[in-house]
Parts: sequence; structure tokens; C-alpha cells
Amino acid sequence: MKFLTTILCEEEAATAVEYAVMLSLILGTIVGVIGVVGAQSGGLWGGIQSDLISVGFGTPSGGGGS
Repeated sequence: MKFLTTILCEEEAATAVEYAVMLSLILGTIVGVIGVVGAQSGGLWGGIQSDLISVGFGTPSGGGGS
């Protein structure tokens, strides 16, 4: 019980917890931004692919033909 009280009262432990919370918020934000950007860029590349296929440049199966 004394060990738990010591950890809860130490200032260094509180600082470590604050840094862990900040790190988790930063990582969560990064993951969210990557998800949004990935979804938008996927639509962008899909649109470019369909435009290229419609003008006859490439094949829909991705074979490329050589």
C-alpha cells in the first residue's frame, strides 16, 4: 500500500502520465489524419485510373500489356 501511495504522490510519476496522455492524443490524431488523407487520395487515384482507362491508356486489369 505504501508503494502505491508513493507512486501517486511523486511528481515525476504524474509528469510521466501527462506525457503518456499527450503522446496518445498525438498518435490518435496522426492515425485519424492518415485515415482521412488515405481515403481522399484513394479516390483521387481511382479517378485518375478511370480517366486513363477511358482514353485507352492501360487496361482495367492492370496488365499494362507490353
